[in-house]
Amino acid sequence: MHNVYIGLGSNLDQPKKQLDSAIAHLNSQSGIHELQISRFYQSKPVGPQDQPDFVNAVAFFITELEPLALLDVLQNIENIHDRVRLQHWGPRTLDLDLLLYDNKSIQIPRLTVPHPFMLERGFVLKPLADLAPNLILNSKTITEHLNKIDISDLIPIPK
Repeated sequence: MHNVYIGLGSNLDQPKKQLDSAIAHLNSQSGIHELQISRFYQSKPVGPQDQPDFVNAVAFFITELEPLALLDVLQNIENIHDRVRLQHWGPRTLDLDLLLYDNKSIQIPRLTVPHPFMLERGFVLKPLADLAPNLILNSKTITEHLNKIDISDLIPIPK
């Protein structure tokens, strides 16, 4: 069994409902167990600013799925939510990013873990800290990483 953290994000078609639906889909997967979800946060988009704010969260679960099989499950859930990849860092109905998979470092064409930008993004670190503040990554806790970045634009929102 593997410990996994994923980032969830949406800024189109009722983003909060998109995340709720994605969580329901994750919960219904036979290979995903003990699902936990952080608080939801509203944040400004990374990249083009001419798009709506995002709603973001982080999920933790245990799985027997290997990384690429899990990536396929996540991308299938994105497709169910009509995810279209038209613009890098553009608007989207749903984004599910594999952040951490055990302590493994994975670099293959389809997947990089840990997620390459996660330590720069408050909308990832803050919800991750909700679930695992003392998790160690690059010799520091998630809380220590979080304390080094500006999260003043994050707005907690009710689930």
